Amino acid sequence: MENDEFVEPMKFEAVLQTDVPKGRDGKHRGITTQLLSDISQLAPGTALKVPLSQLPDTKENIRSALSRAARLSEISLATSSDDEFLYVWKTDKEE
Repeated sequence: MENDEFVEPMKFEAVLQTDVPKGRDGKHRGITTQLLSDISQLAPGTALKVPLSQLPDTKENIRSALSRAARLSEISLATSSDDEFLYVWKTDKEE
């Protein structure tokens, strides 16, 4: 029997790939995109000073999302924080 003689009907619905939710891609995409854009414009030796009150999630979750996005973009970053701000800056790969 050849493969094209019998085709079982699809049980599940098909959707376009562009309509598939991307999980982590969606929740923090806006803030990570903005931070990476701002970081790309930093002069050497400077850091972003981001008010924690302006973050859409905890600083820990934003740090994690930013770290993943930076790694995918092959950008080396460092972060620090205090009670009011998250600081982010580019580093050399060796640091």
